[in-house]
Amino acid sequence: MTHARYVPFMDRRNPHRDKRATPEEFAAWLREQLERRGYDLRPRGGGQTRFAADSGIAQSSVSRMLRGQGAPETRVLETLAETLDLPLAEVLVAAGILTRDVLHAIRQQSPRTAPLTPEAAAEELGITDPQKVELFVSMTETLRKQRAKNGEGNIAEN
Repeated sequence: MTHARYVPFMDRRNPHRDKRATPEEFAAWLREQLERRGYDLRPRGGGQTRFAADSGIAQSSVSRMLRGQGAPETRVLETLAETLDLPLAEVLVAAGILTRDVLHAIRQQSPRTAPLTPEAAAEELGITDPQKVELFVSMTETLRKQRAKNGEGNIAEN
């Protein structure tokens, strides 16, 4: 017996790996995930309310996500991943935070041998405007000083 190769939902809806998912695509993905798990999303089906209660996400947020209105906060996406028992990376791609290509590139990176400088971080994040780079560097230096002042030391070098 042969089995169809599993194709993540966003690959079926969005075959262009370098394109970010739209809020409408995320809504369709989320609807499929919830219905697959037995949540009745028909009007008066109670599925939205039940999922909100099960996940701890406000019902208004669940409703907005299912209508494709706006981008959910990262902590909401993390809660979705936990509640749906999915890898956070899959949820981030479904929500359009990451593209499949970016996710693949992240997974292929080798560990850094030296600490990342704020300037290098700005470059990797695509911050190229000199004023924005200066602001980014200043902000990271302020955070480093605050962390040192609070006795938190170096949490991570790489």
